[in-house]
Amino acid sequence: MSTVIDNNAAGSFRNELASRFTAPLIRYFNRRIHDQAQAEDLTQEVLLRVIRAAESQSIVNAESYVFRAAANILNDHRRHARRHPTVNFDEFEQSPAAAVPVEFIDERSPERVAVGEATLDQVLRALGELAELTRNVFILFRLENMKQKDIAVLYGISQSTVEKHVVRALLHLAVRCGST
Repeated sequence: MSTVIDNNAAGSFRNELASRFTAPLIRYFNRRIHDQAQAEDLTQEVLLRVIRAAESQSIVNAESYVFRAAANILNDHRRHARRHPTVNFDEFEQSPAAAVPVEFIDERSPERVAVGEATLDQVLRALGELAELTRNVFILFRLENMKQKDIAVLYGISQSTVEKHVVRALLHLAVRCGST
């Protein structure tokens, strides 16, 4: 059964889209990632992407479009997970306390706070030495988690130029603040 998604019926479309595709999408993601909460998050992301697409175009085959978007989002999720592995905190809970380094036990020790403040001050000074555009691009990308393509649109520059600003800022911070 092929369904046409028309951008003129946006209000009822959102409800119909959610009721029709939420359960199948959650099953689709659960079979692939085995994490209910993550499957629900990815499902919401798919629905949002389809709603945004329907605002600017008419979608001829809703089922195909929705699951193509789901496959793309799953691929993005997997790429992100490979680049940014998560820490399994269950391992910390099961390990004996003696195996945990002392500096992690009391996170608010005066020495740790002082070192943290000094490091933050050093990073802020180093950021202040950057050109305004480089600093702003870096802050939007690394601290605000804004996508490079969105930053490029915001400043009217190419995505390649955004990448160059981020690399320039990272190199400057590595030189000024030291990297390990």
